[in-house]
Amino acid sequence: MIFQLLTGGSINFTAVVGLLIAWVFGVSVHEFSHALAATWLGDSLPRRQGRLTLQPAAHLDVVGSLMFLIGGFGWGKPVQYNPYALRASPRTGPAIVAAAGPLSNLIFATLLAIPVRLVPILIDNDVLPLQPGEILYQLLLYVMYFNLVLAFFNLIPVFPLDGFSILNGLLPAELAERFQLTQQYGFFILMLLLIVGNSIMEPLLYRPIETVLGLLIGR
Repeated sequence: MIFQLLTGGSINFTAVVGLLIAWVFGVSVHEFSHALAATWLGDSLPRRQGRLTLQPAAHLDVVGSLMFLIGGFGWGKPVQYNPYALRASPRTGPAIVAAAGPLSNLIFATLLAIPVRLVPILIDNDVLPLQPGEILYQLLLYVMYFNLVLAFFNLIPVFPLDGFSILNGLLPAELAERFQLTQQYGFFILMLLLIVGNSIMEPLLYRPIETVLGLLIGR
């Protein structure tokens, strides 16, 4: 976003505000849910480190947030936990903790579908003025869309994304051991996915997001 400003690209102000709000709330909900799942499974480390909260300051990473502003791709502070302190196996426990993040973003997006559907009705009935109502609608839609992006992107089974731990916990032990060998190449695979762009991300990410978004808002 900052790059577009510096190079003279046009930026929709509502889109910028919506993405910033979406980033703050989406990352906070995502990381809090990891901490909540680990705590629920018996590990006290997230609570002791102050991660069992929805306060954005506990979850936003400075460098990750700057990268999001500059390049549109960032990260929050990873939630630390002890997999051997969880009331589950060393593979199942991390899978549950990992799944909590994307699941929370899906739930958040689903809840946002209620006001997103309600705002046009309020505008049509003159409860909300047209222009403020349209801005509110766009902001809610950006937050909703970004939470779906967070959910589906993190489900990609590449380390260090949540999908890696989820798939590792679902695979049979022998296959899981082989799959874990891909961890050392995770960063390079992830960079390749981002560089290649739409040719892979369209069917893997954007198409499912648009499908779910359409179902939630009824279009």
